[in-house]
Amino acid sequence: MQGAFMRDERTPVIVGIGEIVDRPTVPSLGLEPLALMESALRRAAEDAVGQEMAIRLLAAIDSLDVINLASWRYDDPAGQLCSRLGILPRRAEYGPLGGESPVRLLHEAALSIARGQQHICAIVGAEARNTLVKARKMGIELPWSPLSQSAPRILRGEEILRRQSVKLGVDQPTTVYPFYETATAAHWGLSPREALKESAELWASYSQVAEANPISWLKKKFNADAIGRASPDNRMIAWPYTKLQVANPTVNQGGAVLIMSLARARAEGISEDRIVHVLGGAKANEPRDYLDRDQYYRSHAQEAVLKAGQAIAGDRGFGLMELYSCFPCVPKMALRSLGGAGKISPTVTGGLTFFGGPLNNYMTHAACSMVSRLRTDRGVGLLYGQGEFLTKHHSLVLSTDRPKRPIACWDPSVQASADSQRCPVPKFVVRYTGRAALETSTVIYGKDGQIVHGVVILRCHDGSRTIARVPADDPQTLRSICDPDRTPVGLEGTLLQGHDEVANWSVGSD
Repeated sequence: MQGAFMRDERTPVIVGIGEIVDRPTVPSLGLEPLALMESALRRAAEDAVGQEMAIRLLAAIDSLDVINLASWRYDDPAGQLCSRLGILPRRAEYGPLGGESPVRLLHEAALSIARGQQHICAIVGAEARNTLVKARKMGIELPWSPLSQSAPRILRGEEILRRQSVKLGVDQPTTVYPFYETATAAHWGLSPREALKESAELWASYSQVAEANPISWLKKKFNADAIGRASPDNRMIAWPYTKLQVANPTVNQGGAVLIMSLARARAEGISEDRIVHVLGGAKANEPRDYLDRDQYYRSHAQEAVLKAGQAIAGDRGFGLMELYSCFPCVPKMALRSLGGAGKISPTVTGGLTFFGGPLNNYMTHAACSMVSRLRTDRGVGLLYGQGEFLTKHHSLVLSTDRPKRPIACWDPSVQASADSQRCPVPKFVVRYTGRAALETSTVIYGKDGQIVHGVVILRCHDGSRTIARVPADDPQTLRSICDPDRTPVGLEGTLLQGHDEVANWSVGSD
């Protein structure tokens, strides 16, 4: 019996989830991120042990992780949250940027419990960008906690990407992920039109889940035609993505998860049907600058963490999944890495477009949705998150069944497996004149719906790689890279040096 108790002491389980969505009638009544986090964490404690015992459980938290915030930058947000809650955990940390970070922090909390380092852990995050944007438009000063004068600033594209990418405007997720959309379609043998249809139908399925989620921002089911077709209400962002195919960060949402040992959960009187076990997970990264990657039709890191997740789930497989959904190419790639995953929905939450994309915190909400669904449906669920430009990847496997063996306490990295699949990376060159073949491409649109310019990643005839512009006054080349019935990948054209250290590429130049 003593051995079984010791295993229970180090068996990590999720016991509490809490979420909040805030829709103030006027911005001045909007809750700031700290208030959203406080509410979410209190709700998670009440979900675990009930309202009467929630305060005592919050006071017993010995590890707190706050997801990185973007809408409002605080001095020591973790410390301020602890003060609002009246708690003194031994460890209170503010996390780094990354959409995968909630999955990673949940996994790290589970590992700390399995190692006997922590006993009750909380992961919490929130954003209130919708209120902030409205207040700025109306010239309203929000009565929120003071903005930090010294908080770490948000990383900018020029700090991790080449200067040419920044000059061309392909230093934001909305303009980088389309490179993968174009390349994957060609690699899978799909025309752009066929790939767009797949994306729109996939996004329609996400919107259907979001419609039923009480915390969703857009409580509306969209059909595939409305998602994929450009219109005044659904303008083009960057070819081939419309507004309804990109993440929506202009939301007010908060989420929290509580995790503790199985022994502690039983001591707290939490019933077995409320407990969700953490079986394990995996992490891996791609090179941070996307121009240093071997290609754009697969992610070795994504494949490695998903295969590791499948191995952890074993023969049971996944009954539920949450595949990160900032842009359609990500879950489309993940589904293929998972072997199609049959008829299982890729989301239990609703996706970053329709549920809402509270920046780094979406996967906290996904964890809440997964736990809720597992409590009802039982079985095994997969959480897969990723961050930056398809750069950082993390998978986590949850189950209502107790694991047959303890969670592995060693480093969950599968980086070596990912790296072993990489092909040689082409040398990047800034200046090249002559013929070059298109590797992948996008076209950037302004808010007025007009083309700003196209951007192409090219393979030069000497085997090197470069990035170039397609000017807005080159309609022939723009038509070629936006042809819905023919992939532009492999298209030959000529590079001529531009006036601003960025080359121009054209299919009509000789």
